[in-house]
Amino acid sequence: MGTPRRMIYQLGMGLALLLAGPVLFARRAAHYRPTLAGRLGLAGPEGDDPEAGAGRRGGLWLHGVSVGEAGVAAALALAVPERIPVVVTTITPTGQARARAGLGARGAVAYLPFDLGFAIRRFFDRFAPRALVLVEGDFWPLLLAEARRRGLPILVANGRVGDKGFRRMARLRPFARRLLALVDRFGVQSEIDRDRLIDLGVEPSRISVTGNLKYDTPEPILPPALAAEIERLAAGRGLLVAGSTMPGEEEAVLDAFSGLENRALLVLAPRHPERWGEVAALLAERKVDHVRRSTFLASSGTPQATVAVVLLDSLGELAGLYRLAAGAFVGGTLVPTGGHNPLEPARFGVPVAVGPSMHNFSEMADRFDRAGAWRRVADSGALARAWRGWLDDPDEARDLGLRGERLVLENRGAIARTLDLLRPALEPLAS
Repeated sequence: MGTPRRMIYQLGMGLALLLAGPVLFARRAAHYRPTLAGRLGLAGPEGDDPEAGAGRRGGLWLHGVSVGEAGVAAALALAVPERIPVVVTTITPTGQARARAGLGARGAVAYLPFDLGFAIRRFFDRFAPRALVLVEGDFWPLLLAEARRRGLPILVANGRVGDKGFRRMARLRPFARRLLALVDRFGVQSEIDRDRLIDLGVEPSRISVTGNLKYDTPEPILPPALAAEIERLAAGRGLLVAGSTMPGEEEAVLDAFSGLENRALLVLAPRHPERWGEVAALLAERKVDHVRRSTFLASSGTPQATVAVVLLDSLGELAGLYRLAAGAFVGGTLVPTGGHNPLEPARFGVPVAVGPSMHNFSEMADRFDRAGAWRRVADSGALARAWRGWLDDPDEARDLGLRGERLVLENRGAIARTLDLLRPALEPLAS
C-alpha cells in the first residue's frame, strides 16, 4: 500500500472508529472498555508494563477472529515445537476465553490491535514476532503491510473463502489481488476455497488444500465442579444444550423445550456475552424457573426439581459441557446468520440438531447431510420433536450421535498437512 493510499486508509479507519466509538460503547461498554488499551497497542496480555510478555518475543503470531478460529489457533500452538514462543490474538471476548482455555501456559493471548499504524507498530515492538499465521483469513491492509515491511513470512491456515466474502472481494478485485499478494502461502479447507482464491488472482502454486483444522482441535476441558453441579441440578433428568444462540432463537428454543421440564434440564448458552442480561430477562418474563451459571455454584440450596434452565453466562465452558448432553441444538441456524460449529457436540457422540442456515459452514454441512450425522429442523416444532424423540428413544439418539462422532474422526489429519505447509516458516524460529 503506497504512502498516499496508506494515509487515506488510516484517516478513513480513524474517522470510522471515532464515529462508531460512542455507539459501540453505548451498546457494549462492558466489552470494549477493558479491551481498549490492548486494541490500541498500549497493553499486552499481562497488563500495561511495556516489558510484559518479553518471554513471548521473537516467535509465532497466530491470529483468529473469534471462538472457532481461536480453537484452531490453540490447536496449532500446541502442535508446534515448545521452544517456539507463541502469541494468539482474537477480536472478541469469547475468542479470548477460548484461546486461553486451549493454550493454558503455552502462549500469550492478546487482542488484535486496530488497523492503525501506531497501534500495529506498538504490537510488533512488544512481541517482535518472526512469522504471522492468519487462521481462516482476516486480512487487514496495514497489518499485512507492516508484517511484510519487517520481513515476516505471512501464511494462512485453515483458509476459507465464504460466499459473502467471495462476492465482496470479487467486487473489489484489484484491491483484493494486491492484498492477497502480501500472503506467501495459503492452506485452505477445500477445493472450492482454492478455486475462489485463484479466481481472485492468487497463483495456484501458493495454495495447498490442507483440510479443515476444526476436526483436529483438542478436546475441551470440563471443570469437575461444573460437571458435578450440572448433574446435581439435572437430578436424574437428561441434559439438553442449546449452544451459541442468536437473537430470535432463544424464544424458539424455549418453545421447543416447553413440556420437557420434568424430563430434561436445558442449558441455554447465548453466543454473545452482552446478551446474557437480555436472555435472563426473557426467562423471567416467561416465568421459567432458571439459574444463572454465574450464581448457581453459590446457590446449592436451589431446589433441584424446580430448575428447568441453566443460563450459561460464562465464557469458555460451552464446548466442554456438550460432553454431558443427551441432545444439542447448534445456534445461529434458525435465524439467517450462517450457523456455528457443529463439531463441538458431535465429537462426543451427542445427537445434533441444526436449522437451515449453515452457509458459513457449507462444506462441513454437506458432509453432515451426506452422512446423515445430524437432524435438520426448520422451526421450534421440529426441534421439539427431535428432542422428545431422543429422550424417548436413547438408542436412536445414540446411533445419530455415533454417525457424527465417526464423521469427526474420519476427517482428522489436517493438522499434519498444515504443519508441513508452515514448516519453512517455523524452522528458523526453532533454531
